[in-house]
Amino acid sequence: MRRRFLLAAAATALVLAGAADAKTFRFSTSGDVNGLDPHLNNETPTNAMKHNLYEGLVYRNHKLEVEPALATEWSQTGPTTWRFKLRQGVTFHDGTPFKADDVIFSIARAGATTSAMRIFTQTIKEVRKVDDHTIDIETKVPDPILLSSLGYLWIMSKDWSEKNGTATPVQGIVGNESYANVHANGTGPFKVIDRVPDTRTVLVPFDKWWGKPEHNLTRVEFRPIANAATRVAALLSGELDMMYPVPLQDVPRLKRTGGVKVLEGPELRTIYIGMDQFRDELLDMPGSGKNPFKDRRVRQAFYQAIDVQAIHKVVMRGASTPTGLLIAPGINGFSKELNERFPFDPEGAKKLLADAGYPSGFTVTMDCSNDRYVNDEQICQAIAPMLARIGVTLKLNIQTKSKYFDKIGVRAGFNTSFFLHGWTPGTYDAHNGLMALVHTRDQAAGTGTTNNGRYSNAAVDALIAQIGIETDKEKRTRLIYDAMKLAKDDYSHIPVHQQALAWAVRDSVAFIPQPPDDSPMPRYIRMK
Repeated sequence: MRRRFLLAAAATALVLAGAADAKTFRFSTSGDVNGLDPHLNNETPTNAMKHNLYEGLVYRNHKLEVEPALATEWSQTGPTTWRFKLRQGVTFHDGTPFKADDVIFSIARAGATTSAMRIFTQTIKEVRKVDDHTIDIETKVPDPILLSSLGYLWIMSKDWSEKNGTATPVQGIVGNESYANVHANGTGPFKVIDRVPDTRTVLVPFDKWWGKPEHNLTRVEFRPIANAATRVAALLSGELDMMYPVPLQDVPRLKRTGGVKVLEGPELRTIYIGMDQFRDELLDMPGSGKNPFKDRRVRQAFYQAIDVQAIHKVVMRGASTPTGLLIAPGINGFSKELNERFPFDPEGAKKLLADAGYPSGFTVTMDCSNDRYVNDEQICQAIAPMLARIGVTLKLNIQTKSKYFDKIGVRAGFNTSFFLHGWTPGTYDAHNGLMALVHTRDQAAGTGTTNNGRYSNAAVDALIAQIGIETDKEKRTRLIYDAMKLAKDDYSHIPVHQQALAWAVRDSVAFIPQPPDDSPMPRYIRMK
């Protein structure tokens, strides 16, 4: 009897010890990830989740340094040819071995017309297998940022994808999504064990991961919580270990709260306003045969009527950096000179509208999210009275990010006239932003992938093409300057600001890096 008691007590002690060693990290942000398919969506919170599950040939760590991932080494064997040695002994989460065929398949899949990651395959001409652990990537032209692009070309299992009928990324509807968008099978440090859209995504460490874990986590729980006050309450009650973004009005209070830390820093994302410059007739002006935004004077008038300093002081409570460019400091190619904004001038804006044939203004709908960017809804609400001063009536269409992105994007035929958006160049290079946001949209060529206003300028396109192949650093910097200046002077978009990062974490979190792309990275997080 005594022996059985001692054995039971020992077993209980082992269980309790195991529970004590368990390290669960629970975090939340304002919206859910847009699915798990590594090539279907290109959105920062979604990409951050995919970085836990999938890997590319290279990886950009929390210091934004490129380091080896599924490739251990690489070299250029010619101006347009790169050879990559693949990591051996790697398996996918389902146990199948990683090999060269998976790389060839995945890069081709990422280049499909339905892939949002196609922007990262622009220059790739061919991927050739040398042997099971060596490949050559040949580009159409010399590509100075190929390595940066490869970090977003996540590798899938060819066999798994074909077996589950998901060899091509396909956008479904909620409840009828593709297999790859609700399941994951990567080589990354974590694997999915539970996924309920809009409710939770649960990860556990992949015990056969090739790398040496830098975290001490046994479980990661992601819970999207749309309401900011509810997120803060969940953090304070101990239901969460980390939440972001912190509502700006709550930053001072949380800084004074025991057991909680607020992490702040600059972000590389630029918030901007886009305009429909493609349709001959604006959606809000049926029967008129007019689209005011095709007139540069109208675009300039809107720019001059929006007081970004007021947005900075009142809406953002000083937690933003007003900008004149579509890229932030820290992005290669940033120009301090070009970042100077054109002046705020509502009276001049009225004259410009009158000169363009709209002395009484016009009505336009502005599409905005309410759970994607810091104070996105409030920014749009603040812009309405600013434009009213010059006679423009702004009808606000504010939705959750899933509905918002569907409406303004290709899926709905760019069903927007005027919208608030944000962009972080995934390569941390100006070419990415110019190619995605400014270049003329061509689905077949994969250009202008996020150019939802469909701005088009042949001179800018020509410069972007040169930037993509120029390997001389000084010449390339000048080309970036010229392209950005042309687009800025043409009022292709209305840059607003870079928002500041604000995360709140409990003292139970021992270490959590805060990279400037606003991506929590569980692979580096340590709990006490």
